[in-house]
Amino acid sequence: MDGTGNLAGQPVYVYHGNNDGTVKKSVTDDLVRYYQDFGASVRYDSGGAAGHSWVTPYGTVGCTATASPFLADCGTDPQGAFLGKLLGSVSAPNTGPLGGTLIRFGQDTYATNGWANGLSMDANGFAYVPSACAAGTTCRLLVALHGCAQGYAKVGTAFVDRANLNQYADTNRLIVLYPQAVASAVNPNGCWDWWGYLGATNYPIKGGAQVETIMNMIRRLDG
Repeated sequence: MDGTGNLAGQPVYVYHGNNDGTVKKSVTDDLVRYYQDFGASVRYDSGGAAGHSWVTPYGTVGCTATASPFLADCGTDPQGAFLGKLLGSVSAPNTGPLGGTLIRFGQDTYATNGWANGLSMDANGFAYVPSACAAGTTCRLLVALHGCAQGYAKVGTAFVDRANLNQYADTNRLIVLYPQAVASAVNPNGCWDWWGYLGATNYPIKGGAQVETIMNMIRRLDG
């Protein structure tokens, strides 16, 4: 586990919609204070009207809604804000036809137990690779974790296609990795393991089965 001292100076972006009845704003406020207490550089966007959703210009539900596929159109572009915060600055997104390739790959190869379903992960994941990256240009990597009930088994490629990340990837030399969680008996909504449903106390840190599986994917892309 990395020391909390490593958070000092790190960029963090946090978003909370005023109509989010799933996660109370007080919880998000505490998260922001947590990062600030350890010296992180936090941008906190909390004035919008969004429900519990990923806000994107390509959303398919109304801004205030909390409804599948949890992709809300609020007439704003939080992706530009958070990518600018994390990367320093970004070029405008590609608003036309995408120029890259969406790759579907087997997650079993990277699973720490050799069987992704045993970790409440889907058999397949996705990666979006801009044409410049495929041609050998050095590119950065963005890992995008979908929300609960937002994986491929629940909503198909809605999150992958509409999160407004591939559009920025095309113009900013970014490969986007989309690991996929899946529902199981202990995880009926197909969430990532943020409360310990896999039974291990190290689920959110180095050594956690899902964390290490995703790191195996990252190492493969880096290699």
